[in-house]
Amino acid sequence: MTTYNILILGASYGSLLATKLLFGGHHVKLVCLPAEADAINSDGARIRMPIRGRKDLVEIDTRKLPGKLSAAGTAGIKPADYDLVGLAMQEPQYRAPGVRELLDAVAKAKVPCMSIMNMPPLPYLKRIPGLKTDALKAAFTDASVWDSFAPAMMTLCSPDPQAFRPPEEKVNVLQVTLPTNFKVARFDSEKATAMLRQLEADIEAVRFDTGDAKIELPVKLKVHDSIFVPLAKWAMLLTGNYRCVQKDAARAIKEAVHTDIEASRSVYNWVVELCVKLGASRDDLVPFEKYAAAAQVLVRPSSAARALFAGAPNIERVDRLVQSIAAQHGMHNPVVDETVAMVDARLAMNRKAAA
Repeated sequence: MTTYNILILGASYGSLLATKLLFGGHHVKLVCLPAEADAINSDGARIRMPIRGRKDLVEIDTRKLPGKLSAAGTAGIKPADYDLVGLAMQEPQYRAPGVRELLDAVAKAKVPCMSIMNMPPLPYLKRIPGLKTDALKAAFTDASVWDSFAPAMMTLCSPDPQAFRPPEEKVNVLQVTLPTNFKVARFDSEKATAMLRQLEADIEAVRFDTGDAKIELPVKLKVHDSIFVPLAKWAMLLTGNYRCVQKDAARAIKEAVHTDIEASRSVYNWVVELCVKLGASRDDLVPFEKYAAAAQVLVRPSSAARALFAGAPNIERVDRLVQSIAAQHGMHNPVVDETVAMVDARLAMNRKAAA
């Protein structure tokens, strides 16, 4: 089987996917902050995840895996040296000096790109028939960073697994709280899609030796022919993640979903209907009951809500993106409108404080 060189921008979600790829013997370089790069290069990455039927978390040390993991800053990276690029930073980070130039170099090198952001890049949205993407640019922190990409070279991988960096641990430690799968849409290219399917098979074949048994690990990569499958995350984000944002504080995703379950159901099903209008099959999407059950273990506020109440002047605005796409189809939802207004107000406060 072919061994691939893979570049991933971002070391949080990036380290989770990278770890799974290392089991297949692939070589992965993470682009991240200096402290993260130093920790990963000296001690590897450590991924802790729950396993059904086991009381304790399983810890994976990347130094013990067949593939090779390294990390660096943006300087000196040559995108043409890689077979696949993963985009695992948050959308506002792509306009940062150094990152912006590297992203543009990736686009111009025409390397297949797999976004692992909640916010789908504009080139991916251009693959959806009939969508007026120019009207969506205002939802992005800086839509111009995507100008050099060809839509055919971009795909979207839904970051469904939930994970966080334990604050008391080193920056190379990531703890998975919801070990669901990454769901990626095929590329237009058969060759690039074949690469995804090999990576899928490599991850599926993994059996991890815990010392007392060889076990199957959760968090797989699932390749789908439908470009709409990764959009299943939209209903989850608007029902849970963005509704964590309250006027004066952030609440847990579990609380956002279950405090008023009927309001949550109405938002979720409204987003599902929007995806169907765009061309998704209902089989592409996740039923509300399955999401609501999964949300029971999500006892922390979403990363977007935590960032807002830490003073971030920009976050990924999937809430505003979905609102704008819905408007193109004459659809409005009062709970979604209220959520967007709540996030707008907090961002305005943060920007005023930072000025």
